[in-house]
Amino acid sequence: MGMTHEVLNQVPPLENYDLAGSDPLLVDALIREGGSWGLDETVAWGRTISGGEIYQLAAEANRNDPILHTHDRYGHRRDTVDFHPSWHELLRLSVGAGLHSLPFEKPPGEGSRVVRDAKFTLMSQIEQGHGCPISMTTSVLPALRANPALYEEWRKRILTRTYDPSFGPVSGKAGVLLGMGMTEKQGGSDVRANT
Repeated sequence: MGMTHEVLNQVPPLENYDLAGSDPLLVDALIREGGSWGLDETVAWGRTISGGEIYQLAAEANRNDPILHTHDRYGHRRDTVDFHPSWHELLRLSVGAGLHSLPFEKPPGEGSRVVRDAKFTLMSQIEQGHGCPISMTTSVLPALRANPALYEEWRKRILTRTYDPSFGPVSGKAGVLLGMGMTEKQGGSDVRANT
């Protein structure tokens, strides 16, 4: 196919830049709220995830829907979901950066929640979907404190920075991500519709 004309009105892709440095309010808040110890880590994280290959992962994760398998070929219940490899890679990156666990890795008051939130904010600018299991895991751990035995059992599985995408018993997993279920009538993503 022949070329019709040279396209001059498109900006080049915004990638491989200082994502944290481009948000001075985020950096100021990180320092002000006790997370100055994590500034270098947050800046490095922003540079890592602003690379073109991470944008490509995000595009692939959003283009390829998860596939539910309710039964195997023999009719036995399976209830598994296959995700595109890019989804797993985004989760591996976020878990490796502690986006699910950082607030609980240090004693309260040491700014670890602020550092986590700053890093999560940066990642949310790249891809938001995988942030749900990351955020839910961050939220579940405090809820588990209501049951000390349950808390101790799950805490060690959450506070690892190893992402384990395998489907199997939790006892054999190197790390876990958690979620919470809601029982409200008409529950769903539109919280206003709950009754």
